[in-house]
Order: sequence, then C-alpha cells, then structure tokens
Amino acid sequence: MLWADGRLVEGGTLPFDMGDRGLLLGDGVFDTALAVQGRIAFESAHIDRLFAAAAALGYPADPDAIRQAMRELADTLPLAAIRTTLTRGSGPRGLAPPQEPAPFLFASAAPARAGLFFSALRLLPTEIARNETSPASRLKTLGYLDAVLAARAATAAGFDEALFLNTKGRVACAGTGNVFVVLGDVLVTPPAEEGVLPGIVRGEILSTIAPGLGLSVEERPLRLAELERAEALFVTNSLRLIAPVAAIGATAYDSAEHATVRRLWAGLREAVAASCGVEAHALNP
Repeated sequence: MLWADGRLVEGGTLPFDMGDRGLLLGDGVFDTALAVQGRIAFESAHIDRLFAAAAALGYPADPDAIRQAMRELADTLPLAAIRTTLTRGSGPRGLAPPQEPAPFLFASAAPARAGLFFSALRLLPTEIARNETSPASRLKTLGYLDAVLAARAATAAGFDEALFLNTKGRVACAGTGNVFVVLGDVLVTPPAEEGVLPGIVRGEILSTIAPGLGLSVEERPLRLAELERAEALFVTNSLRLIAPVAAIGATAYDSAEHATVRRLWAGLREAVAASCGVEAHALNP
C-alpha cells in the first residue's frame, strides 16, 4: 500500500517525475517506523527526525502531512513497516538545488515480522569505511549504496549484516542499525560524530530504557578490539528493535542470553507496547 498526494494508493507504483532529485541524485531523506495495531511506535520522534533531516538539507517538510501518511498506512496492516520518503523534488539539470524547492512526499507500508524482534545477527566487518566527515553519515538519506554493497558481501560470506568502521578505524554502526556494547556494568555506543545515524530506538535506550534500569551509559569512540572482548553486543533499529549479536567475524558471543541485554529487551518491548497502546505480549518474537 502506498500514500502520496494526500491519499492511499493500492499497489506498488506511482506516477513519478523523472527529473526528481531524489531519483537522479539521492537528494532526499527517509524514515522507517514500526506500526502495531494502527499506531506508530515513537511517532513524534520519527516525525521530528524526518523534519530535522529535511531542514539540514535545506528544504521544507510538513509534519502534519508526514503524520497523515504514517497514520493512514498504519491502519492498513496489523503489524507494518512504514517507510516515509521526502525528496527535494524536481529541479534544473546540475547539482545546484533549486532556489524554491517543491518537495515530494510519499510513503509505503509492508508487512512487518514479529520474528525479527530480538533475532540474532552475525556481523562481518566491511572494508568500506563510514565517512564520519560527511553530514550525510548522520542523516537517513537516500544514498545507501555503500550499505547495499557491504550487505551483498556479508551475505555472500554467510553473515547477516555488515559492521562499518569509520575512516579512523573506529566502530560506527551496522548496515541497518546502531551498535551497543556491554563492557562490565557499562553500556557503550559510538556518538554521532563517529559517523553514526542517531536511531530512534537508540535514542529511547539512551534517554529512557537504560536509565530506568539503573544502567550506566557512555557515548564514546569504540575500537574493534573492545568489541572482541565485550561481554555482549546488540544492534538496534525500528524494525528489529533489539538484535543480539551472535558473532563478529570469527568471534562468537552469547549476547541473547546476557542478563543486561535481556533486561533491555524487556524494557524496550514495554516502551513500544505503551507507545502503540497494546499489550507487551503482542511483540513477542
């Protein structure tokens, strides 16, 4: 199911301007959210981030239209992955953006799978570096080719997803999520300055879930060697929620059984359920 121009559209295609800068130049941003029983988990955070990303690129966004698109699509499936995309719109040939952009907003809904929640991942470090000097590294832009190529290589090697280091050789993120490491009694994740997109679930864990459980949290640079001696690791995003890491390369972890990871999963599940007005058992894998 699609949404565009203020209405729902059956099927998977829309009329599209072949001069749209999102299509031609990747000049756009997007958001992926989980909807449960017609409600968007952490709705305001998703809308605010998409609005801020468009502002960072220098064109306007309409929060009310974004909210309308998300909510109307959320009602089409009991458990849905909602992708909302906002491009700068069409413009003249060349790189310079139009002086008066006409952004194009569209969105789609696809069935989400509860089986993804708390499902383990095996990560393969990729040789493709995450460019922490690029503003785009901290925004959810349409330019995902590095992640696509890294995912292809990881799959070919028998892994689930790629692990990105930045140009300084420090840990940045997984291909589709943020990385957290359990080091003793401290939870550590790389800061945005390391080339990290501040994910919505990441934000919930840092601001609410971990403090509510009495856990110490640090945002600081991480070396790959620190991951190798970690007690447990996990990846967060809006569709997997928390994914325990079972391996990084040849190093195995029992992250899914680690007490801290399980406590965080229980706390996050309750927060998502409360955000969507459902019982926590609705989110059981």
